[in-house]
Amino acid sequence: MELHLVDATYELFRAHYSPRPPVRAPDGREVGAVTGLMYTLLTLLRDEGATHVGCATDQVIRSFRNRLYAGYKTEAGVPAELLAQFPLAERAMETLGVVVWPMVEFEADDALATAAARWADRPEVERIWICTPDKDLAQCVRGERVVTRDRRRDRTVDEAGVVARWGVGPASIPDYLALVGDSADGFPGLPGWGARSAAAVLGRFEHLEAIPANVGEWHVDVRSPAPLNATLRARWSDALLFRRLATLATDAPLPQRDPEELLWQGARRAEFTALCDELGQPRLAERPHLWQD
Repeated sequence: MELHLVDATYELFRAHYSPRPPVRAPDGREVGAVTGLMYTLLTLLRDEGATHVGCATDQVIRSFRNRLYAGYKTEAGVPAELLAQFPLAERAMETLGVVVWPMVEFEADDALATAAARWADRPEVERIWICTPDKDLAQCVRGERVVTRDRRRDRTVDEAGVVARWGVGPASIPDYLALVGDSADGFPGLPGWGARSAAAVLGRFEHLEAIPANVGEWHVDVRSPAPLNATLRARWSDALLFRRLATLATDAPLPQRDPEELLWQGARRAEFTALCDELGQPRLAERPHLWQD
């Protein structure tokens, strides 16, 4: 079997910010993010042939990381009309019949990382597709067995692709983000460190702790290594904190223990069609090709 692990939060944002005209339900609510999510999931199931699907959402934008770092991302800046669709999105996915992981203390990315780690070594699992373009999830990639998939750009990234794109292997992605920062998650990285320098140094030493304190032992092609080293030593605690923020948890509370529990058995006809009426989307009700009844 192949597993498709979907970053539903990303899909909601993508649909909300698409250039298409706003979509409103008969009662006037903005529902474009939810309808976009449902159409893309049905495309995954119907046209791309996915059979075992798990979808992760950020039921609450904040997580345990906000207690570690005050500047970590929050719901601030997220449009109210988008936030209002998160509960509706979870209900919509349940009517579609896919497994939903609504995260509260953890983030959606942690749910995807947990699922990938839990089932990557199961012999019946041939491949795991993590459906997101988020670079954080690159740390979960394993060879060609666990890959990330940007469905919008039709781009698959395996382990060789991670190295080609970021200059480091999957295991070094949290260290890389600790140095260069991640504006989407709200932490800045270390001053002076950029993508090129981080890739060069971590491409040789893999993790922060392995970088020699004596810059003369680096032997890497970067400009001004001494100031980079000085910054790393002076901001060492920040670097470790940022790496902690960038490291995805693999112990998020997912109730499913067996990958077969992700098998999609069809939409729940009565609930799904009622939801389509609520959304004012009769064409959506025609999309499922499999019903549980």
